Amino acid sequence: MPHKIGFVVVSSSGHEDGFSARELMIHAPTVSGWRSPRFCQFPQEIVLQMVERCRIRKLQLLAHQYMISSKIEFYVSESLPEYFVPYQAERFRRLGYVSLCNNEKTGCKARELKSVYVDAVGQFLKLIFHQNHVNKYNIYNQVALVAVNIIGDPADFSDESNITSREKLIDHYLGHNTEDPALEGTYAGRSDYISPLDDLAFDMYQDPEVAQIIRKLDERKREAVQKERYDYAKKLKQAIADLQKVGERLGRYEVEKRCAVEKEDYDLAKEKKQQMEQYRAEVYEQLELHSLLDAELIRRPFGLPLQPLVHSGSPCHQKLVPSLPQPEERVAENWFAEPFLQEKPSSHSLTTSPQRSAVDHLLPATNPHPEAESLPYDERPLPAFRKQPGEASLEPGAGEVDASTAGRGGVSGEPEPLTEKALREASSAIDVLGETLVAGAYSKTWSYREDALLALYQKLMEMPVGTPKEDLKSTLRASIFLIRRAIKDIVTSVFQASLKLLKMIITQYIPKHKLSKLETAHCVDRTVPVLLSRTGDSSTRLRVIAANFIQEMALFKEVKSLQIIPSYLVQPLKGNASIHLAMSQTGLLARLLKDLGTGSSGFTVDNVMKFSVSALEHRVYEVRETAVRIILDMYKQHQAFILEYLPPDDNHTRKNVLYKTIFEGFAKIDGRPTDAEIRAQKKAATEAAEKQKKEEIKALQGQLAALREIQAEVQEKESDAGKPRNPDTQGRKAALPDALAIPDDHYLDNLCIFCGERSKSFTEEGLDLHYWKHCLMLTRCGHCKQVVEISSLTEHLLTECDKKEGFGKCYRCSEAILKEELPRHIKAKSCNPAKPEKLANRCPLCHENFTPGEEAWKAHLMGPAGCTSHLRRTHLLQKALVLPPGKGSVTAKAGTSGSKVGSKIPTPKGGLSKSSSRTHTKP
Repeated sequence: MPHKIGFVVVSSSGHEDGFSARELMIHAPTVSGWRSPRFCQFPQEIVLQMVERCRIRKLQLLAHQYMISSKIEFYVSESLPEYFVPYQAERFRRLGYVSLCNNEKTGCKARELKSVYVDAVGQFLKLIFHQNHVNKYNIYNQVALVAVNIIGDPADFSDESNITSREKLIDHYLGHNTEDPALEGTYAGRSDYISPLDDLAFDMYQDPEVAQIIRKLDERKREAVQKERYDYAKKLKQAIADLQKVGERLGRYEVEKRCAVEKEDYDLAKEKKQQMEQYRAEVYEQLELHSLLDAELIRRPFGLPLQPLVHSGSPCHQKLVPSLPQPEERVAENWFAEPFLQEKPSSHSLTTSPQRSAVDHLLPATNPHPEAESLPYDERPLPAFRKQPGEASLEPGAGEVDASTAGRGGVSGEPEPLTEKALREASSAIDVLGETLVAGAYSKTWSYREDALLALYQKLMEMPVGTPKEDLKSTLRASIFLIRRAIKDIVTSVFQASLKLLKMIITQYIPKHKLSKLETAHCVDRTVPVLLSRTGDSSTRLRVIAANFIQEMALFKEVKSLQIIPSYLVQPLKGNASIHLAMSQTGLLARLLKDLGTGSSGFTVDNVMKFSVSALEHRVYEVRETAVRIILDMYKQHQAFILEYLPPDDNHTRKNVLYKTIFEGFAKIDGRPTDAEIRAQKKAATEAAEKQKKEEIKALQGQLAALREIQAEVQEKESDAGKPRNPDTQGRKAALPDALAIPDDHYLDNLCIFCGERSKSFTEEGLDLHYWKHCLMLTRCGHCKQVVEISSLTEHLLTECDKKEGFGKCYRCSEAILKEELPRHIKAKSCNPAKPEKLANRCPLCHENFTPGEEAWKAHLMGPAGCTSHLRRTHLLQKALVLPPGKGSVTAKAGTSGSKVGSKIPTPKGGLSKSSSRTHTKP
């Protein structure tokens, strides 16, 4: 059977002061492990020598929370590494590698436990650490390893295989099958079983001294099973389960004490030390009292190792301690029912130390024991169960004890007497059910509470049919009183027992004795509110169990007709309710609505929609998302009525993402196109129009190029001195089509195609200067300094500008607004609403709507009664008033000349093109 293999550190490539690789030889809650030097060279390596040649089955690595290597490689060798014995040693054989998570999701606060299953033989193991993951905490680029664990079999134990084969042969002839599914999950007959006590998570949570005792008791338990001493084995099993909690608590105290010492809080450290000694003494006293362990073996000598380096099954094993005495089986069966594990409350509350939080966040990357899932619960690897310091109760936490556990069967004796407060509180139940049963339900020991509920279950099942109605009703009400209390229990098995009892009462007890619906209503009314509160529990398992039972109970034929549970689910969510409770309530409502519908079920359109609309305002995203799903499901059944509970579908409402999702969902249900689909269709049509426009421009540019060639030939011939103009040229020129004829004054060479102004200074450089400073149809973007058409300024800021990420579009005025000012702009509602493009143009300068069309842009930007916010226009008008008549280069009549220019005529000298105005230039 594979077991933990001891090892020593042979060498390491380096370490930081105080974090030697030899720290890896110790497994305890307070270990710091190995850490590489600061700013070290990679890769780093560590060589481990196992105490014997073995077949390695499993390797476990506990990584640091932020000094994380990106990759760790494994090598194995039969003898010393070659750099120790250069001419005799063999080389290491590579096994493979594992990659470690960068831990960003946990904020570098959790440690990753990596388990690797291998099959390799050797005595030396080499670990190679590659470059670290970079994060803000690892400022020195180090890698670290908190712990390493090796699990395997002795490779030289030749008799083991013979024994195994001989046992299998005997079982074959006897007809026994060790692979029987009924035996799956037990260690009997399985040679590959790995004990949970050998897992790294066990040692990293346990006090080392208590871990030694647990291992000794586990050996004795296996011996008792082999000798068929099952009563004694059952006691040992319960003792191991209790000692695991003791070890966890002592380990937590040790971490807190170490943290207090580091903070130089010596009073707290002393208090922790005394608390540990007192608690340990109480536990050891109980162990000695019940003869479960020799007192001399409890106090481990300080010099002994924290765990055995060699397994007891190994041929080279040497006993470090004397053998354990055989205890008598006549020890009282109820030894573990005594409160020896209860901790005395501390004088003051203690804060959680950083080291404890690091240990608490062990996150196994893979299940280290896939075969352990089917084991009895007490035989599984320990969960990360912790309690706050100062708690007195030792009961297993929520989700820790399974309903099928057999541990309660070993408890005998009587529960503690009821207190005066309990007697007053449960007086009516005591009169009906008896003080013994009620005392068990009130016991501080969870197994007594569970047994009391099971005894009550049996009592109700055995009640004869002829019992008087009054006795039946009083018994039912007393049972509901205990069930209501048990539903609040933190122990899973007690909680499940209460649900089992409640289900039996509703589905069997009441119908069997023909009690009225009032009794069923009483059961539901008294238990559903408490069950709903349990759906907000911190334990996921308890939340799921409670929610599933409520859904199941709502579908009982006895409960369904009462319509009680739906009335609880549609109650408005409280603002101070827990997140889990709100999520569970909305989830239950969504599921039951599909099962029950809105006809005679307690769910109506009115109460469901009021709840869902109010849930849309909840602070938790999952609650809002579930509310949206409920509304969409309701719309499929009651379309006309649902819209009455929602605001109107307009742009103001659609600015809320949830309402936008709801209305788009309505459109899909109705078969209408959504806004996204409409935008996609418009975009496709616009792209098609742009493509056609570019093709037309390309054709016109080709024609213009031909005209330029003809014009060049004409100018060359006219330059001949003393020669008259060639009549053929004039004839050819006259023969050109009127639409493509070039006037004698070179009209196109001195023309701005945007504003229509013509000037002799409009050479190629002159046009660029005109575009940059003077053209009334253009402006400079204040963010990227590009020259753009004023008519396309908004589109430029949203899609093309270098700063486009900082702009958003106002749904009301359709203009580009800085995102940091957009919420205030929308909230003010002071902007002038825009009209559709077909009805009006929108000026981004003065924010006014005016007549649609391109000619309207010229009139608005260049006319005397046009845009009042156009800086170029106002500056030009002021200049025209100051200068004498005839001195201005541009007047208001420029707009009329612009009307002669076609919208698709390109720029003659390489300036901006009107049809391609988004190709901007910088000075």
